[in-house]
Amino acid sequence: MENTALEKLRYPIGKFIVPESYSSEYLTNKIAEIASFPERLKKEVIHLTEEQLETPYRKDGWTIRQVIHHCADSHLNCFIRIKWTLTEDNPTIKFYHEDRWAELHDNLTMPIQPTLSFLEGLHFRLAYLMNSLSESDLEKSFIHPEHNAAFQLKEIIATYAWHGNHHLAHITALKEKKGW
Repeated sequence: MENTALEKLRYPIGKFIVPESYSSEYLTNKIAEIASFPERLKKEVIHLTEEQLETPYRKDGWTIRQVIHHCADSHLNCFIRIKWTLTEDNPTIKFYHEDRWAELHDNLTMPIQPTLSFLEGLHFRLAYLMNSLSESDLEKSFIHPEHNAAFQLKEIIATYAWHGNHHLAHITALKEKKGW
């Protein structure tokens, strides 16, 4: 029972599930989720107090502040990975230690407003770029050294739509639990 509860805290919307197909309609919906993420995030966090921002979403988890900054870190890496994939032949991307990045001074202490603004611009660019991808672009891939596996751009669209929703659910579940 305890493992199930922890799993629900860690993955409030469940783990990423690979779709049966990456139809045009599916990808359009995922790109729309990516485009809308900054506004949905801002709506949930803009009125939180400093004390609330310092609250971890689960025991031994990141604070809301760290989650917000992590989304910017992660999605910036996504943007760069897409650019590499479009301009190089099956590149091996750079792995980064997200857990270590989350513990850096900026992620622990920086106000959230600059990151929310950054996410607005970044997600506009992500969605704009993703919407421009041709069928052949969507098949292009990069190698992720952590997994020693290739990932196609169509998979990345789905994964990062899930990623934003996953972390947004950490925040909304905590807010609901705390009655904020």
